[in-house]
Amino acid sequence: MNKVIGIDCGLSGAIACLEDGKLVAVYDMPTMVIESNKKAKRQVSAHMLADIISNYQPDIAYVEKPASRPGQSVVAMFGFGRSLGVVEGVLAALNIPVTYVAPATWTRAMGKPQGKDASRHRAMELYPDHQNYFKRVMDDGRAEAALIATWGIRHA
Repeated sequence: MNKVIGIDCGLSGAIACLEDGKLVAVYDMPTMVIESNKKAKRQVSAHMLADIISNYQPDIAYVEKPASRPGQSVVAMFGFGRSLGVVEGVLAALNIPVTYVAPATWTRAMGKPQGKDASRHRAMELYPDHQNYFKRVMDDGRAEAALIATWGIRHA
């Protein structure tokens, strides 16, 4: 398989595209704002996500699938579950095979140390020509998507 994507499903997540093991593009998770009960809420845009993925035409997708953690709110877990469901639905509609990976599995295998900026630093080490994708603190979702895709290639 020469075209793969890695997906970090959260609202601050991203989609990383690799071709022949080389990072070719990273997209922030496309979101839209929906008004619900007089409050603006962000959610993943299925339409925009489908456009990104179908334009790239990957052979397979590697998707992070974490479990709930103690202390997380019901609202936060519901929002994450909704985002994951949109990703799953888009991939299924586009007939793209999916492999799910737990965060502990890919982080350990990719040599990601502990810490807030660890994913960004590790992605910059692996992809020095593309450090601009990971330069901001808020680019950790991009870095994680790239690391997930790289894990997929190495463990396929």
